[in-house]
Amino acid sequence: MTVHNELAHARHALEDLVRSVSRMQNCLGDGLDLRRVQADADHLREDLDLLGQSAAAGEPAGVPARPDVVFIPPTPYDSSMWVGCEDEGIGSRHGPEQRRGPVGRLSRRTPT
Repeated sequence: MTVHNELAHARHALEDLVRSVSRMQNCLGDGLDLRRVQADADHLREDLDLLGQSAAAGEPAGVPARPDVVFIPPTPYDSSMWVGCEDEGIGSRHGPEQRRGPVGRLSRRTPT
């Protein structure tokens, strides 16, 4: 089937849904649940119209653009890039006195 046929079939099914909801409204009254279904049907009608417009324009609907691939070389970064930055958190480079000691606690510096 073509896109045009599929859209026509979807619109026909949506109109059947709207008629069924209308009949239920006659039986059940105008409750919050039925108003939500009617609002959803209105949104579906708008979405089908948008799909029809994009299909008529020849645009593929919902196909995301492929992102550009950025290759990162395996060489080390330029060290001047990190001048003035503080190194903190996991993997910090504050020296062996700040790393965990053999008992699992942070060792403290002793004043010299």
